[in-house]
Amino acid sequence: MLTRRHFIATGAAISALASHPAFAQEVAEPVSAGVPADPLAPTLVTLAGPVAANEIHMDPNIFRLYLTLGGDQAMRYAVGVGRPGLYEPGSFFVGAKKEWPSWTPTPDMIERDPDQYEQYKDGVPGGPNNPLGARALYLFQPGRGDTFLRIHGTNAPRTIGTAVSNGCARLTNDFVKDLYARTPMRAKVFLYPRDV
Repeated sequence: MLTRRHFIATGAAISALASHPAFAQEVAEPVSAGVPADPLAPTLVTLAGPVAANEIHMDPNIFRLYLTLGGDQAMRYAVGVGRPGLYEPGSFFVGAKKEWPSWTPTPDMIERDPDQYEQYKDGVPGGPNNPLGARALYLFQPGRGDTFLRIHGTNAPRTIGTAVSNGCARLTNDFVKDLYARTPMRAKVFLYPRDV
């Protein structure tokens, strides 16, 4: 249950996040000559200013997620995000990490689209065809626990750079493995608000 204190704290954090100067401009490190760049691949970037290490900052307006490395360095990842009305900005932390996680649609998902999700109400085991993909970071909030929001993999790379999910952020299966390996438990996660 969200308290007034939680709402005020989250609102203040998101307001500050939206104006964070370090993410106003970033510069990608050069790619080796002759090597074609994969636009979805994790990329080392230099930020406009220092940010604490081991934080995730996601901007849904440009479909990018940053894992800060300390100083002015970060790894940048291309992501797909929650569709309008389902994306939830806020401050979170990584409360669990799972490899090839199982997946069960939430009651809200089943209610919104029973034709698509009712058949999975008992869950789907982990594996290549699972909607959470190869890895998942579970987002929690103090006093609320598991928010049912995830940063996870997908085997549908065409959805990267779009707002189509039920609220979660997704990376390709190959690249979520990189993010997963670099992200420690309890890492802070900041999901920026949408400009819509």
